[in-house]
Amino acid sequence: MSEVKSFPLIGDKIPDLTVQTTHGVKNLINDYKGKWLVLFSHPADFTPVCTTEFVAFAKRYEQFKALNAELLGLSIDQIFSHIKWDEWIEEKLNVQIPFPIIADSTGNVAMAMGMIHPGKASDTVRAVFMIDPNSVIRIILFYPQEIGRNMDEILRALKALQTADANKVAIPAGWPNNELIGDRVIIPPAKDVETAKKRLKEYECYDWWFCHKSL
Repeated sequence: MSEVKSFPLIGDKIPDLTVQTTHGVKNLINDYKGKWLVLFSHPADFTPVCTTEFVAFAKRYEQFKALNAELLGLSIDQIFSHIKWDEWIEEKLNVQIPFPIIADSTGNVAMAMGMIHPGKASDTVRAVFMIDPNSVIRIILFYPQEIGRNMDEILRALKALQTADANKVAIPAGWPNNELIGDRVIIPPAKDVETAKKRLKEYECYDWWFCHKSL
């Protein structure tokens, strides 16, 4: 029988790992406590798709900062490779990478987080973990090596998650540009008959189980 692989799931606390990065040693819990952390892996340095992703993340870095979020990259490369690639991007593309990159040459972090790409040696998948200020994993996204990520969607998902937390609501598809209710948010479904009856009087509703409001 093949070995069952496990890694953190939504709702789990991120592993308490200390890592070497291009900005020095970081602890995934202590150094990011009180902030949102977007931890993302890429297959390898000096590859075209990964380069486009790092440029895209760098250009949106201030937008992530405005949401009290930090970016942290990772691949199974040595620190000197990260540093040289960082320099190449700035020299050739005129883009400075403002966030740290984990040098996970032993693969310990990638294994703990389920980032290893099956069938592709030690390369990491394009994983994204959105971790809240209490070090709890809230969103997990996985992409294959061949497909670059959409950083605007990652930003949108982070904003949506923060909005849901702050207002105790649910967020519709494509928010804030949903086809049915635009930028409005969804009221959590009623859990008893009395509340269900009140919903139709208190909010705009398609039915008692589908009510929405503006923030």
